[in-house]
Amino acid sequence: MTTVKKIYGRMSHGVTVVSASLVKMSACIAVLACVVLGSCAEDEAGYDPYYNWAARNEAWYMQKADSARSAIAEAKAKYGEDWESHCEWRMFKSLLRSQSFNSGNVMDSICVRVRESGVRSENTLSPLYADTVRLSYRGFLMPAEYMDDNGAIATSQKVFSQTFYGNYDAAIAAPTMLKVSGTVEGFSTALQYMVPGDVWDVYIPQALAYGGSTSNSDIPAYSTLLFRIYLTAVYRAGSGVPEWK
Repeated sequence: MTTVKKIYGRMSHGVTVVSASLVKMSACIAVLACVVLGSCAEDEAGYDPYYNWAARNEAWYMQKADSARSAIAEAKAKYGEDWESHCEWRMFKSLLRSQSFNSGNVMDSICVRVRESGVRSENTLSPLYADTVRLSYRGFLMPAEYMDDNGAIATSQKVFSQTFYGNYDAAIAAPTMLKVSGTVEGFSTALQYMVPGDVWDVYIPQALAYGGSTSNSDIPAYSTLLFRIYLTAVYRAGSGVPEWK
C-alpha cells in the first residue's frame, strides 16, 4: 500500500592476577550473553528497539488474537446470534486465502477491535476488491522499547504512515482515495467487511502485510501492523469517483 507520509550491557579494582582459565571462562560468558540477549550492540552506546523483532511481533499478534478469540467465545456463549452487539472484537480470515476451517492458521487472519460502527442496512455498501474507497488512517508498529537521553528504557509506538495529524476530526480531515486491491492483504480484507462510518483498529500479522520485505525503510521486516481506519465512502468499480468536497 502506498504510504501518505513516511512514517525497540567493569572491571573492578583490587584484582592483580587473573588465571588463564578464568579469562577463557569470562570470554565464554560474554559470547553466551550475546546469544541470549540477541545482540552485542545493546551496550552503553545505545539500545536496539528491534531486538528479536520477528519473534516479538508474532508474540504480540498472538496475544491480540487470543484476546479476540476469548472475547468472541464468551459473547457467543452468553448472547448467541446477537454476540456482535456485545463484543468489540472480530476475527476475519484473509479473503485471498481458502475460507475452509480445515486450512490455514491464525496467521491467515486479521484481528479487529471495533471502535465505532457505521449504519448497516440493505442499502449500505461494503467495498469489494475492485472498488475504490475514501478513508483516513494511522499506521503503527508494535510498542517497542528504546533508550532515552537519560539512559532510561522507555516505550513508544512508532507511527509509520498517516493521512492526518493530531486527533482525528472528520470535519477537517481530507480522506485519501485508495483502490482496495492496491493495499496489503490484511488491509484489503478489513475494508471488505467495513461500511462507511466504521472506525476499526486492525491488527495485521506480517504474513498478510509486508512479510520479510525491507523495501519500506519505515517498516522493518516481519512487522505486525496496527491500523486505525476511518472509512468514509465506497465507490463501485466503473462508477467513477467524485471530487471530494
